[in-house]
Amino acid sequence: METKELISLSDKYVMNTYKRFPLALARGAGARVWDMDGKEYLDMTAGIAVCSLGHAHPAVIAAIQQQAEVLMHVSNLYYTEPQACYARLLVEHSFADKVFFCNSGAEANEAAIKLARKYGHDQLGGRYELITMKDSFHGRTMATITATGQGKFQVGFAPLLEGFKYAPFNNLTALEGAISEKTCGVLLEPIQAEGGVRIPDAHYLKGVREICDRHGILMMLDEVQVGMGRTGTLFAYEDSGVHPDIMTLAKAMGNGFPVGALLTTDKVAAAFQPGNHASTFGGTPLAMVACIAVFEAIQAEGVLANCRRIGAYFLNRLRLLQEYCPQITDVRGRGLILGMELKIDGTEIVKKCMEKGLLIITSGAGNVLRFVPPLIITEQDVDQALDILEEVFKEI
Repeated sequence: METKELISLSDKYVMNTYKRFPLALARGAGARVWDMDGKEYLDMTAGIAVCSLGHAHPAVIAAIQQQAEVLMHVSNLYYTEPQACYARLLVEHSFADKVFFCNSGAEANEAAIKLARKYGHDQLGGRYELITMKDSFHGRTMATITATGQGKFQVGFAPLLEGFKYAPFNNLTALEGAISEKTCGVLLEPIQAEGGVRIPDAHYLKGVREICDRHGILMMLDEVQVGMGRTGTLFAYEDSGVHPDIMTLAKAMGNGFPVGALLTTDKVAAAFQPGNHASTFGGTPLAMVACIAVFEAIQAEGVLANCRRIGAYFLNRLRLLQEYCPQITDVRGRGLILGMELKIDGTEIVKKCMEKGLLIITSGAGNVLRFVPPLIITEQDVDQALDILEEVFKEI
């Protein structure tokens, strides 16, 4: 099928919920993808921070193929070995004692919101209110768009759910002032990705932990985009020196296989009993073996060290570009989640880069270029990306 034919077919039969580029991708390998006409692109989006091991990683392919021949799916009314083994891996390498599996980041955050409310009902005298951050993003279900502190995602969906407040990100005084007798928890991203790759002060998460402890409420971290190695540690909270009570994961867990998870302590997990929450496809054997393969590859292949090293190199190259590009106002990042803030809208830059064989995306109000490449990229990949970016900035 030719590209124009595919686009026409998709536009006719698929709901118009995405503002797609006129690009039809056919295959991928490592940090590169190819369109239906055979043109190659350096992928600095990784499916929006999903394919951390790159496209078509052999260990993930082998795990899925082998499991598909044995058992693809059974109900969660039964036990399966892959689910128990992956849950153990997550618990042994995190603060958590228990895991709930689902299929996406929005589902994981939905579960976290329900768990926090149930905990508030059982343990905090009926408290139900959650404080989230302005410019945050937590998903597109009714609960998670309400939790999301960006009005553009909420337009047309009123009335939103009750029981949410918004506080400025990276402002401990404002957070403390927002807490009321109804508050049961604080939900935030360690780094606001969709909000513009906004990185808080070094003491911020520690301060949030202290506030939550002082008021006896839950600290909840949405690590859907920054978890599983994106910041150079397995989980982003590790840099802060504190542990959350609840953490959500998704995106990079399955390297493209749909999966999400909620991690929490025994104390908080006890609020959920059979019938309180569930997921038909959550923790299915096929997803779990993909996740195990990803986890083992991260540990065995030096992925975290590469993320830290290449992330520092990438950040330095972006800052060198900033020195002689007046359109760039700031460059920031940690590991391989990087942002370049502009004086102008970044949409045209994204399009021009795509024409030259580089895939990037925007975030925030559209004026931040976001780089979330596979964690396996090399210095040569970074150099190629920066050469293209430099060309595009010269053109504009």
